[in-house]
Amino acid sequence: MSDVRIHPTAVVDPKSEIGSGTTVGPYCVIGPDVVVGENCWLQHHVTLQGPMRAGAGNKFYAYCSIGQQTQDLKYGGEPTYLEIGDENTFREFVTVNRSTKSDGKTKIGSRGNFLAYSHIGHDCTVGNEVVFSNNGTLAGHVQVGDNAVMGGLTAVHQFCRIGRFAITGGCSKIVQDVPPFMIADGNPAEIRGVNLVGLERKNFTADRVKPIKEAFRLIYRSKYNTAQALEAIGKELPQNDEIREIVEFIQTSERGIIR
Repeated sequence: MSDVRIHPTAVVDPKSEIGSGTTVGPYCVIGPDVVVGENCWLQHHVTLQGPMRAGAGNKFYAYCSIGQQTQDLKYGGEPTYLEIGDENTFREFVTVNRSTKSDGKTKIGSRGNFLAYSHIGHDCTVGNEVVFSNNGTLAGHVQVGDNAVMGGLTAVHQFCRIGRFAITGGCSKIVQDVPPFMIADGNPAEIRGVNLVGLERKNFTADRVKPIKEAFRLIYRSKYNTAQALEAIGKELPQNDEIREIVEFIQTSERGIIR
C-alpha cells in the first residue's frame, strides 16, 4: 500500500487491498475482501464492504455505502460480489448492493456519474459513461446500457432493461424495457421520442440518426403492433448497427417494451 493516505480515524480491515495513490478520508470504513484500485479518493464517512472490487480513479463522496449485502430477503448469507470499473463518481449517500447469490455479481462499468442518493440494487449490470441523476433507483437484476441517462427520482422495476443511449425523464416509473436511443417519461412511462440531444453530444451524424427516427416512427407512431413494426423495419430501413441493435433489443425483451 505504498503512497496510500489513510486518515487516522478511518477503519481499514487488514484483509482489504488499497491501491497506491488512494486517499481514505476521515471516518471511512473499509471491510475485509475489499479491493480498491490506484488513485481512488474516499472523502469521509464512506463505507465499502466486500467481497467487492473497484478499479482505478474512482471517487466516493461522503456517506456512500458501497458493497453492502443485498436487500433481497432470499439472501442466505454466502459471499456475494460487486465489481466496479474505473473513474466513476459516486456522490453523497449513493448505495450499491452486492449480488444475492454467490454465482451472480452486481457489475458497474467505467466513467459513470452517480448523483446523490441514487441506488443500484442486487445483480444489476450498469454500462459505461452512464449518468444517474439524484435518487435514480434500480431494483434487482436491472440492466442499463452504455451512455444511458436516468432522470431524477426515476424508479426502475426489477428485471427491466434500459437500452444504450436511452434517457428517462424525472420521476418516471419504468416497468418495462426502454429501447436504445429512446426517451421514456411519465408515470407509468411512455416513449416520447428519440434522444436526439444525447446522440448529437456523442457525435452521431445525421445519416446515423435518420434511421433511428424512422424506426421510432414505425414502432410508436404507426398503426403497427410490435411484430409488424419489426417486420417493416426489416423491409424499409437500412440494416446498420443501430437498427440491428434496436431490433435485437426488442426481440430479446422478456418484460416487453414500453409503448
